[in-house]
Amino acid sequence: MQSIGYYQEVISKYFATATIIKEPANLYDPISYILSLGGKRMRPVLTLMAAEIFNTDCHEALQAAVAVEIFHNFSLVHDDIMDDAPLRRGNQTVHEKWNINTGILSGDAMLIMAYRHFEEYEPETFRSLAKLFSKTALEVCEGQQWDVDFEERTDVTIPEYLKMIEYKTAVLVGAAMQMGAIVAKTSQENCNLIYNFGLNLGIAFQLQDDYLDAFGNPETFGKQVGGDIIENKKTYLYLKAKEFAQPEQAIQLQGLFSAHPEDSSDKIAAVKEIFNATGASLATQKAIEEYTFKAFKTLEKLDISQDKKAALKDFGSKLMGRNV
Repeated sequence: MQSIGYYQEVISKYFATATIIKEPANLYDPISYILSLGGKRMRPVLTLMAAEIFNTDCHEALQAAVAVEIFHNFSLVHDDIMDDAPLRRGNQTVHEKWNINTGILSGDAMLIMAYRHFEEYEPETFRSLAKLFSKTALEVCEGQQWDVDFEERTDVTIPEYLKMIEYKTAVLVGAAMQMGAIVAKTSQENCNLIYNFGLNLGIAFQLQDDYLDAFGNPETFGKQVGGDIIENKKTYLYLKAKEFAQPEQAIQLQGLFSAHPEDSSDKIAAVKEIFNATGASLATQKAIEEYTFKAFKTLEKLDISQDKKAALKDFGSKLMGRNV
């Protein structure tokens, strides 16, 4: 296995040299733009890493990793439109820089482009990758719809929320790792276990993202801090605050999450105060740890060396210690 930095460099080099120069420019320029913004590129890194965990050169999994990254960015372009988000990775979102119609169409093109990268593999591997990708892509759409539905509901439960983030975020992390395993042609048991490792790590990652959305540093987070609060999203923080709140706090929280003030700064500050006062902040941090340890538990069953298990555990630990 190589270092995380090595895998990131492999991905970065690919996208640095894969500039899309095609017409119409207003379709392809936004695609080049969003892909050039970089980001953590955690998902394609996991695909490359998984291939090497199962004794295959990571470059053999590069096309699958690229497909994962393009799909992920497609989902971000459309998510940003739905959330009316102004920033992505500290830069203008695609629909802000161009317009909503361009964002929709360029996102559609990215989804199709992602599929085309699987064509580089032999038929059996192609079928396995495409089958997993189709299942995952549909689940991501289902998760996004639940996320939208929850904005209008006042009775969202924590199990419902966890299912939503599993589909919206975690399944792609699990699939990214399983794709590396598929390219490496490891056993079905290993494929399933590495998927579950990624799935639980993905849930922990999204809970961490929710936490950072409220309490992250705007200079390092890359997105608008407090965006979930502005959008009245029923995150884990919100649901735990609602569960733990005293009657007066519950009334205040409900009022804040039904308001759409022109200046949201006071609303964000008030909600964060309730998150801290009720213990929701601590409960969220505890849940992040629980799902991270659940991911680590699956490593015990993987048929790989202890060194590789330790490397995966180290990656998970660093991921949960992030501030971006």
